[in-house]
Amino acid sequence: MDELTKSVIERGDLAHMALFLWASGASTLLVWSLRELTKVNQHFNDFVREIATLNQLFKKGD
Repeated sequence: MDELTKSVIERGDLAHMALFLWASGASTLLVWSLRELTKVNQHFNDFVREIATLNQLFKKGD
């Protein structure tokens, strides 16, 4: 009976460790994705700002 109890406890700890690792990996992936989306959004905003600047320059030239 002692071996069975020890085996269940060890498997439980391994399951918790696996769940923790999965959750950590998922959280890390989420943080990385949000950072990348922020960078892309900033680049897009810069692009739109440049286009607006060019449009204003062309309007002044008319």
